[in-house]
Amino acid sequence: MTTLGFGAEALSYDHTVSIECLTHPHKPQYNGGIIQNPELNNGSQGWIQFGESAIQHRESLGNKYIVAHKRKQTYDSVSQKVFLQKNKHYALSAWIQVNEGNNVEVTAMVKTRKGIKFAGATIAKSNCWSMIKGGLTTDTSGIAKLYFESKNTDVEIWVDSVSLQPFTEEEWKSHQDYNIEKARKRKVSIQILDKEGKPLRNASVSLQQTRARFPFGSAIDKSILNNPAYQKWFLQRFTVTTFTNEMKWYSTESVRGREDYSAADAMLGFARRNRIAVRGHNIFWDDPKFQPGWVPSLSPQELNIAVQKRLQSVVSRYRGQVIHWDVVNENMHFSFFESKLGQDFSAKVFSVAHGIDGGATLFLNEFNTIEDNRDNAANPARYIQKLRQIQNYPTFKSRGGVVGIGLEAHFPNFPPNLPYMRASIDQLVATRSPVWITEIDVSPQNNQVQSFEQVLREAHSHPGVQGIIMWTARSPQGCYRLCLTDNNFNNLPAGVVVDKLLHEWGLKPFSANTDHNGFIHVSLFHGDYKLEINHPLINNNNYSFTHHLQVNPIHHHHNNGSHITTQIVKLCV
Repeated sequence: MTTLGFGAEALSYDHTVSIECLTHPHKPQYNGGIIQNPELNNGSQGWIQFGESAIQHRESLGNKYIVAHKRKQTYDSVSQKVFLQKNKHYALSAWIQVNEGNNVEVTAMVKTRKGIKFAGATIAKSNCWSMIKGGLTTDTSGIAKLYFESKNTDVEIWVDSVSLQPFTEEEWKSHQDYNIEKARKRKVSIQILDKEGKPLRNASVSLQQTRARFPFGSAIDKSILNNPAYQKWFLQRFTVTTFTNEMKWYSTESVRGREDYSAADAMLGFARRNRIAVRGHNIFWDDPKFQPGWVPSLSPQELNIAVQKRLQSVVSRYRGQVIHWDVVNENMHFSFFESKLGQDFSAKVFSVAHGIDGGATLFLNEFNTIEDNRDNAANPARYIQKLRQIQNYPTFKSRGGVVGIGLEAHFPNFPPNLPYMRASIDQLVATRSPVWITEIDVSPQNNQVQSFEQVLREAHSHPGVQGIIMWTARSPQGCYRLCLTDNNFNNLPAGVVVDKLLHEWGLKPFSANTDHNGFIHVSLFHGDYKLEINHPLINNNNYSFTHHLQVNPIHHHHNNGSHITTQIVKLCV
């Protein structure tokens, strides 16, 4: 249980997920929530056919489940009626098997009186159970039907361990707050002592964060180089960036054989001087529309030579200067290079890049993974397939390379599906690969800024997310889809939201007086702080003392699994 305000308790959110195909499904999360007969232990009670399929209750290996067979349409399936309440968040999970095949996409759908909502997807196999984890937010109250569908109408869909758990907006926020306390903050006890080592009571202590540990930033454009207002605005807020275009192949070699890294070099210099970490974006982009103009007409042999040259050139030049590389951008949606140079193109590039710059984490980078289901090209199950394909490529595996999960998070022009977003990140975090939100923004819409705040809060509060970059670079032509400032770097509404969140996430000053034992106790975001102490007895009545404090995440001790949750700081003044 998670405590809400006013002494109320909210049901905790269950982040657990299985990304393996198992002989037996797990028990349903939340005991099934509002689903009747979630484990199918009472025959097919509560379950009905959807469309024209036949349904049948079966048992094997001691496990009971329900089957939709004789399917003719995508949606021919098994279904349960549920009563949904407007504006509630629903966490969904179910276990799926098919009778034949190993790569069958099955989706969970909810039909309401306003239309059909997507709630999650998995890649189902025969002979083992795969978990769907997803969810939806409802915009209407009333009876709805949960059902499952697959484009492959030759297969039977087997369903077990189904759960649909509602949460109120307050409960959803309580999960975010709980995760932030646990993953982003640390309890700190500071004791102030006088020169004789005695507790100094009633000393005034103030703390101001000088640098956040959690990487949060915005993309930038080369116009920042000659714009002091842009520089000042950016440097007051962020610790990490991505260059929108300046490292891309079409920028550095627009004319064959004539490389120009001047803009990227200057931007990297600016970032380094100001302690801003940089993600290398990108080595290659698999979208045929975004190649240097001279590349598409090359023969496969010529392309192979050009690719080797580009890879050596950009990665060697910036080796040790970027924290990440987006290696083959959007290679689940597009396949320009694979179509010409073979299906193992991405895995080969990852292997070579790791050999050149072993210090940078090499990332996949994709859209429509956590945003929604406009296509299923890069949904979490497909993403995990691609990740494993690269991780298991012999030369990459032998070098011990790590593949990072880059989530562009370009949200569409309707309210974000936060339960699906959270469940999708759960699945990706279960791979144990580093997960970053790399290009987050929201399409223009009536509630654009409100949606932007919602997805930023959801991303930052997920304990598995290791950094966030917003796709909000300002250029003389404007912004991609969302501007934080006007041309004079005065905040627009989205910029006001970002400043509000930065304030909440650590920039808010803290002050208190020490107790009779000379202590103050506070929960602080991880990061660097300036600590100032005022008391008449300090420094020969000079009243103040300044100290720099670092608040670090909890480190686990391997011997017994215990960990020190509170950071103790003793200061003699």
